[in-house]
Amino acid sequence: MPSSAGGQLVRRLIPRTLAGQAVAWLLALVAVIVAAGSVLAAIDARIDGDRAARQEVTAVAVSLADAPSTAAALTSDDPAAALQPVTEQVRGATGVAFITIMAPDGTRYTHTDPEMIGGTYLGTRSEALRGEVFTETYPGTLGPSIRTIVPVYDDAGNIVGLVASGITQQSLSVGWRAQLPLIISIASIALATAGVGLWLIRRRLLRQTGGLAPEELRVMYEHHDAVLHAMREGLVVTEGGRLALVNDEARRLLDLDADRDGDVTDLDDRPEFLDGDDSPMVDVSYVQGGRTLVVSRSPVPGGRGSAVVTVRDRTELSAAVGELDSMTRFAEALRSQAHESANRLHTIVAMIEMGRSEDAARLATSELQLSQRLVDEMSDAVGEPALAALLLGKVAQASERGIAFALTEDSQLHDDATQLLAVGEMITVVGNLIDNALDAVDPDDPWVEVTVIGDASSLRVVVADSGPGMDPQLFRAAQARGYSTKTGGDAAGRGLGLALVAQVVARHGGSLTAENSYGSVVAVTIGEPGERTGRSPG
Repeated sequence: MPSSAGGQLVRRLIPRTLAGQAVAWLLALVAVIVAAGSVLAAIDARIDGDRAARQEVTAVAVSLADAPSTAAALTSDDPAAALQPVTEQVRGATGVAFITIMAPDGTRYTHTDPEMIGGTYLGTRSEALRGEVFTETYPGTLGPSIRTIVPVYDDAGNIVGLVASGITQQSLSVGWRAQLPLIISIASIALATAGVGLWLIRRRLLRQTGGLAPEELRVMYEHHDAVLHAMREGLVVTEGGRLALVNDEARRLLDLDADRDGDVTDLDDRPEFLDGDDSPMVDVSYVQGGRTLVVSRSPVPGGRGSAVVTVRDRTELSAAVGELDSMTRFAEALRSQAHESANRLHTIVAMIEMGRSEDAARLATSELQLSQRLVDEMSDAVGEPALAALLLGKVAQASERGIAFALTEDSQLHDDATQLLAVGEMITVVGNLIDNALDAVDPDDPWVEVTVIGDASSLRVVVADSGPGMDPQLFRAAQARGYSTKTGGDAAGRGLGLALVAQVVARHGGSLTAENSYGSVVAVTIGEPGERTGRSPG
């Protein structure tokens, strides 16, 4: 039980959060650094004290040894009487522990304790007798001391005595220990300042990490990383035009390098939804790199230009919707023709019942010849049956809406053109271009003209109408983003159709162009471009 309680106490004392643990380690490190600095400062103060003491005792001993009065006193009848007062006066003025002047044999003439005069000097004299200035630490009569001994010369250059000056280590210890309160004060202030700074850092870290522990952050990161890689939806986080985060699916959909990060302004084909704008966006269609993408963008609260962008691949669905729309329009045209045929059939039957058989036969034959001629023209110009049927349906649809529809005489589509573009893709391109043209015609002069030329090496589709056309900027936008066909607010952008066409063209490396010449002319070229064909119906 005591060990369990002790363990709980230790766990309670150890910070749980990452901020707490980081600050605790930093505080411990700062404490060690401050303690080590304080110890080094104390050692340095002691070393400086010893160095100053050596310099001071050396200066005192050399000064007395060089003084002429010292040599004169040493050669007098009573050196002690002449030298003792002088050395005591100098010792009191300089603060050294002792000044001993002695004979070459070590007999003292001066000493701090007068009773020691006449005794033998305790310390090394051999270096001084050789003419050297020698400093040492030696345990003398006053205790361990730092002392310097210097020779004294007479006028003839002979050594007539020695001068020793020293400071006890006890007095030196008192000197450097007097600096300890200052060192401790500085260390305490440094620790307090570091503690306040680390406390502020802890508060900031707590806000940035949400008060989570390191293990919780690790688990969160691992789960976060696993979710990002597992998502089948592209996810991009931008910060002021820079990629802060991109998952695998987004890299695939946007054709980004695996190590791509940083500024996106240098991308060759930068999607406009990654332009640094953080305005909200919900399920907006784009065509990017031959794919139809549905993009949503949500600003990050307080993110200063940051946004979360989700990207979903709707390429196959968009293609299917485009084909379904074309087939729906075709079916509507067939129903219209069936309704018209039913009306004519009723008219013919009524004329027969009225006994006007010849008129009935003439009406039936003229309608049959007209329909057959139209079918023959379409079949001769367009070898692909599905595309010919689509054009026939568009003719009926245009006729029903009062729009003049013409397939130019230059049109010639060979059967082998399907090697270049699949039938479904061909229907998507031609059908959507015609639908856009039918929606954009000038009501005062409604006409649409179609040219289809193609073989195994190249395909060119040109659709012209009497509408106002699109400026280059709007034309580029209509290829990248889908506009609703039902809004009516965008006169030039006519639905997702142009985006689907652009997707097919991009997939096959073709070109999609628009110009306003004899009308609004939109041209698709896949393969080797041929000479532009088409003429004004007027």
